[in-house]
Amino acid sequence: MTSNPWVVDSHHHFWDPRTADYPWMTDDLAPIRRPFGPADLRPLLRQTGVERTVLVQTISSLDETRQFMATAASTDFVAGVVGWVDLTDPGLAGTLAALRAQADGATLVGIRHQVHDEDDPDWLLRDDVNRGLRTIQEAGLAYDILVRSRELPAALTVARDHPEMRLVIDHIAKPPIAAGQIEPWGALMDPFAGLPHVFCKLSGMVTEASWSSWRPDDLAPYVARVMAIFGEDRVMFGSDWPVCLVAASYSRVFAALEEVLGDISATTRQKILGENARAFYRLDAALSGATDAAHEPTRKKP
Repeated sequence: MTSNPWVVDSHHHFWDPRTADYPWMTDDLAPIRRPFGPADLRPLLRQTGVERTVLVQTISSLDETRQFMATAASTDFVAGVVGWVDLTDPGLAGTLAALRAQADGATLVGIRHQVHDEDDPDWLLRDDVNRGLRTIQEAGLAYDILVRSRELPAALTVARDHPEMRLVIDHIAKPPIAAGQIEPWGALMDPFAGLPHVFCKLSGMVTEASWSSWRPDDLAPYVARVMAIFGEDRVMFGSDWPVCLVAASYSRVFAALEEVLGDISATTRQKILGENARAFYRLDAALSGATDAAHEPTRKKP
């Protein structure tokens, strides 16, 4: 635990439908089909006391990754970026090296791909994907696992095959909260208890619940199961803003998690609401690198 703990939102997005196409943004998400950026999020962070954030990719686009890195470098509260790269690209090492060599390269702390949108539930087990995962690990980056129950067996195999890699399961693997079903999701999550390099984000839950009528009690059994599996040292808060807005405001998402966590110690609260994400994504190093780059004098070309 650091002497100056942060509250960290480990998972949020920015987007602009005027300049990019978002295939997942279907008609039911029409209320959030508009631009969202730092100016929209900043007052919400102040209201809830969140000090730092992790900006996460939304589409399979290197251009978005570069844009997010630039945004992080110019936005005081964005401490790191989880971007997208093509895991199957034989030239991935060079792509990552080029990204990290940029002036804002320190802001890139992780990689994600929308695995649950792949037709093949075993997509993560492909040889070219595993080669890409090894490349990400060698680059010192974390990997966000975006799956549902269907892909959890493949995610478990990947976790066992990459014991030195920092992995985090997004949105508690999106269980069917609206239906109130714990299994088979819970049983598929249980084996991760023995894999200390795998973390889990307490995020994305309100949009898996009934958007119009969910209550914190609906989330409680799922949070309890995640806490039993991962423990207080391997879970982290994420808002999934602005996706969450179809079901709840930013402040309501934050308050609901605090209510469900109940009477926990100050130390445990600091871990879940910030310090675990800070350590997992190595945000201190990311911020230090970004600050150094921002203050580096411009060198004249010879």
